[in-house]
Amino acid sequence: MKPSHKASLPAVVLMCGVLATTALVAVHPEETSQVSPAKPPLVRVLEIQPRTARLVVRAHGNVEPRTESELVIEVAGRIMWVSPNLDEGGFFQAGETLVRIDKRDQEMEAERASASVERAESRLDLARATLERRRSLERAGVGSAASLDEAHSAERVAKADLRETRAALSQAELALARTDVTAPFEGRVRQKHVDVGQFVARGTPAALVYAVDYAEVRLPIPNEEMAFLDLPLGYREEQSADVDAASRSQAQSPGLGVTLVGSFAGREHRWPARLVRTEGALDPKTRMVNVIARVENPYGRDDDSERPPLPVGLFVEAEIEGRAYDAVFQVPRSALRGRDQVVVIDDESRMHTRRVDVLRADGDTVWLRDGLAAGERVCISPLEVVVEGMKVRSSDADAAEERSAESSRKGKAS
Repeated sequence: MKPSHKASLPAVVLMCGVLATTALVAVHPEETSQVSPAKPPLVRVLEIQPRTARLVVRAHGNVEPRTESELVIEVAGRIMWVSPNLDEGGFFQAGETLVRIDKRDQEMEAERASASVERAESRLDLARATLERRRSLERAGVGSAASLDEAHSAERVAKADLRETRAALSQAELALARTDVTAPFEGRVRQKHVDVGQFVARGTPAALVYAVDYAEVRLPIPNEEMAFLDLPLGYREEQSADVDAASRSQAQSPGLGVTLVGSFAGREHRWPARLVRTEGALDPKTRMVNVIARVENPYGRDDDSERPPLPVGLFVEAEIEGRAYDAVFQVPRSALRGRDQVVVIDDESRMHTRRVDVLRADGDTVWLRDGLAAGERVCISPLEVVVEGMKVRSSDADAAEERSAESSRKGKAS
């Protein structure tokens, strides 16, 4: 009897397992499959408003002096004195003596020329007196015509000799004055070539100097950028033959504002300038128009004590004040698709492609003139595919929803 009970035990265990599994399946809740709907793509938008904008044209160039020339010695001799200002970087005033040549030879030449003038004046006085006597004799009927003609000739020769000796005296005095070497403008020394004790010939360069009353920067402007500048193009009819009148006109119309930006001594500095003229022709290599910006008193102190003098040769970037445009829209370059299209998001958050009139693209900024209205929302996200009328979500709308949900949760918690 006992062996039969042991044989039925596994069957009982199996039957219990089946019953337990059936009970678990019966009481388990029925799962329902739910597929969450796909969300529209998220984009960033910009609500645009018309504004007045003054465009800026950028160019690059090197600072150059207004005038740079070799200071040349005009008489031969030994250098007796050199100004302490005649060193590289030294400043000097207009008419200041920078080099002094031994003037003893020129003084002797001037003295000889002065003596020659006195002799010529004496001969002229004698010739005039002789001519007057011959005329008196001719009127009295005792003189000959030949002697009168000879007296006339002697008087004219004496006059010519006097003019010649006076010219020689002026030349000698000029050579004497040129023993003091001066510059005709206020300037600065770039290179020094002579020193005390050196014997120099006529035409020897003493120094390379440049004017410091103002500096200039030659700026190449692309042809298409010229449309945004009011440049003085210089018609022939507008030019005056009177230099003083032209200077007064230029003073009344100082030109467009320019800001020069350059790095000096490890820091970035800005210098104010004015656009004063354009060159007479397009550059045949670059096909650009070269304009000239002028910096007044580049080495003088001003209100900005931290700004250094504007050094010659510095490479600078110029920001030129352009024309002002009304009712234009400013958008980032990422808003532009192709050359002249943007994506507008309507009130139902749907995308629409719109053709616009691009006024100018400058770096990461694009200025639009037509094709948009105030208050419209422009997509500024880079999209690979744009489907007309496709639903989208904007980042500002999502942020508003999150703020609203957060406010609701805080209200329930309170």
